[in-house]
Amino acid sequence: MIAVDGGHPLSGSIEASGAKNAALPAVVATLLTDHPVDIGGIPELSDLETAIALVRSLGKHATLSGTVLTVTEGPKLEPVAPREIVRRMRASFLVLGPLVARLGQAQVPLPGGCSIGARPVDLHLKGLAALGAEVDIRDGVVFARAQRLRGATVQLDFPSVGATEQLLLAGALADGETVIVNPAREPEVQDLGRLLTTMGAPVSWDADSVQVQGRSELSGGSHRVIADRIETGTYLLAGAITRGKVRVTQTDPRLQSALLSALRKAGAHVDEGDNWLEVSAPHKLRAVDIETGPYPGFPTDLQPPWVSLMTTADGRSSTTETVFESRFHHVPELERMGARIRMEGRDIIAEGPVCLRGAPVAATDIRAGAALLTAALAAEGRTELTGEELLRRGYDKYVNKLQGLGAHIWESKARAAD
Repeated sequence: MIAVDGGHPLSGSIEASGAKNAALPAVVATLLTDHPVDIGGIPELSDLETAIALVRSLGKHATLSGTVLTVTEGPKLEPVAPREIVRRMRASFLVLGPLVARLGQAQVPLPGGCSIGARPVDLHLKGLAALGAEVDIRDGVVFARAQRLRGATVQLDFPSVGATEQLLLAGALADGETVIVNPAREPEVQDLGRLLTTMGAPVSWDADSVQVQGRSELSGGSHRVIADRIETGTYLLAGAITRGKVRVTQTDPRLQSALLSALRKAGAHVDEGDNWLEVSAPHKLRAVDIETGPYPGFPTDLQPPWVSLMTTADGRSSTTETVFESRFHHVPELERMGARIRMEGRDIIAEGPVCLRGAPVAATDIRAGAALLTAALAAEGRTELTGEELLRRGYDKYVNKLQGLGAHIWESKARAAD
């Protein structure tokens, strides 16, 4: 359990960690080669521990020294991914393409992860089939076979991050060029493209597609993942909701345009430099309507903490979730904290401002946990947050970072008495 005594404006500076959503596919990419791969900027997250355990279970040697992961050849690469590891995290499913590309076969259980709605893998499977793989699902396991993957043009019905990454990984060892039309353009996907280019499979982007030039063999190399824009945005929102002043360094302001625009419309003051962002907020903020969408739209992963901020803003705000149909588990928990908030289809309507109150609340997914933690920092009194293990999946050393900004937050083994 995490306990927070709220109502204290955050102030100070913290450094952004490496991006979880860039590090995960980077770890999987090490399956594409027997040569050593060094990945810098690895954040201290349980999801990264899962990813490292997964590549080890498939036969690689992996050593983590500080924030640098070195992956080298093991005794034998295995085609079967363990169910007990894959079920922990959806990104584990990305091993399917690299395994079938290298070994000609793969068995990967259907993935687990956060409960934020149906996230089918049909785009992954259709794409791999277009590259020549025979794909079948039996007893919750995906079986894929291919004597040799062939480059092809794949049209995605939706710019899916996971499907785009899956096809880039598989296409890197396919025969010829793979073209993905309507790809996801999230910075983390582009970061994977830079790693594959370093490993010898050039990736290039144009107006409506991304291309990867397949190779029969890839080299190793060194790569540092980009800063975590979701972590950065969450701390900026925490500064705003507490009406404080928070600076995040070692981050890329160019990746935050949608959030920064919304914060400025709400009346927050935002400063930025080459590699830092700072937000300060007056006592009174204005309600702002936003809609989530694929990059460069407003990130769905920042929707929950944005909603927390809007409960304290003056007026009626509408937050429309277009990416995940069930990313709303934070709404009833915010109601427990005194928020005037309701659902209308895929719109979250908040009427503010309210003075949030501390309460016992529970996180059901990573970003819902961020919303409740953000709200707790601003709330009067004590908030006791369970499900904190979900926060450890997505936020590197978040208790220490928040304490460094002046938050009254600590980990507790049991609930305080009522």
